[in-house]
Amino acid sequence: MRALFIGRFQPFHLGHVEVLKKFDFEYVIAIGSAYESYTKENPFTAGERYEMIYKGMIEAGIKNFHIVPVPDINRYGVYVKHLADITPSFDKVITNKKVIREIFEKEGYEVISTPLYKRKEYRGEVIRRRIAKKMPWEHLLPKSVADYIKKIRGVERIQAIYAKDF
Repeated sequence: MRALFIGRFQPFHLGHVEVLKKFDFEYVIAIGSAYESYTKENPFTAGERYEMIYKGMIEAGIKNFHIVPVPDINRYGVYVKHLADITPSFDKVITNKKVIREIFEKEGYEVISTPLYKRKEYRGEVIRRRIAKKMPWEHLLPKSVADYIKKIRGVERIQAIYAKDF
C-alpha cells in the first residue's frame, strides 16, 4: 500500500515523524507550496525541504518513501488529478484537513485521519517563531533536520524574515 502525505514541511518536524511511524506504508510525500520560499510562512526552498524530509525519514528508520515537490494550483476541483499526474501512484491519503478529505474521497481514495501529535508544540509556525525569538527549538525536530537548518543558515534566514515583527 502506498499513502500520500501532503504538507509544506516548514520545517519537517517530529510531529510529522510520529504520524508516519504509525503506519507501515510506502509513502509519497508531497511538498506543497513548492515554489514558495524566503517568506514568513515558507522560509525554506523546495530543495531544502526535500533534504530535511529525506534526512528526517532516514533518521526515523522510515526507508520506503518518495518525495515530490508540488506546485500550488489553488483549484480544488482539479487538485486530485494534478497530484495524481505528478506523483507516483497511491492508494490512500493521510490528512486531517476536511477539504482534502472531501476531494480525495470524492475521487475514490481511502482517506486516513490520525490524531495530531502534540499539535501545540509540533507546528511549523510555532517552530519558526521559536527560531525567530531565539527560543529552544531543536528538540522539536529530528537531529539531522536541526543540524541541516543550521548548516544552510536557516536560523539566520528566519530571524531576518521575522526581524520587523519583534
